[in-house]
Amino acid sequence: MEYENEYPQQIPHSRYECLLFDVDDTLYPFSSGLSAECTKNIKDYMVNKLDIEESKVPEMCVQLYKDYGTTMAGLRALGYEFDNDEYHGFVHGRLPYEYLKPDPVLRSLLNSLPIRKVIFSNANEAHVAEVLGRLGLEDCFDDVICFESLNPKSETIDISKSLIVCKPSENAFQQAFKMANINPHKTLFFDDSIRNLQTAKLTGLDTVLIGSSQRKKGVDYALESIHNIREAVPELWEMVNKSNDVRRSAKIAIETPVEA
Repeated sequence: MEYENEYPQQIPHSRYECLLFDVDDTLYPFSSGLSAECTKNIKDYMVNKLDIEESKVPEMCVQLYKDYGTTMAGLRALGYEFDNDEYHGFVHGRLPYEYLKPDPVLRSLLNSLPIRKVIFSNANEAHVAEVLGRLGLEDCFDDVICFESLNPKSETIDISKSLIVCKPSENAFQQAFKMANINPHKTLFFDDSIRNLQTAKLTGLDTVLIGSSQRKKGVDYALESIHNIREAVPELWEMVNKSNDVRRSAKIAIETPVEA
């Protein structure tokens, strides 16, 4: 597959032409408590909407997440029928988004890099938009790949019964590359899930683990926090500085009069 470069303003001759970001527990820390509330809502949905025995839910959630990437995908694979929008409304729609505060540090870091930035999340569009808005990052990204992108509604498919496409399946990554015109060999991917990163590595992406400083198989960089990007991947800013030096030199050459 060939990938066209639609972003001529990017850093010339840079190693990366795109930065690909997960959202939850990546752009904000797990310690915020939002993910714990999400897990609670998922368990409540399984008990209250799918009539699954409460005592079985905790272990079931762990196993489904392990086997299918998300509990939602696992439930569908096991044959449970439910409306996707209703599920997301129950699980994400009731989250205490006030846990998240504006993050001017991350905003400044992202805006200091003239490299294309894309969101790649298993969550639904409304949740991604709410999180980005709460963090003050809503205008920092060029494209968003989310649940609806990978699982579009179709009149010919019963969405309540169809299998769900999501990370860490390689198919999800390949669909994202096609949708956002991403060359994986020139893209750096940020995620908190080691399984997602290991699949990403197989597709050609360079990878950054968020939430731990311990590198593991399939991980190129490991950061305790997304705020540590500059220290962990200084080459991104080195490329920016080199590009600025070239532009300044070119400007000086143009503005300097030539003696006759």
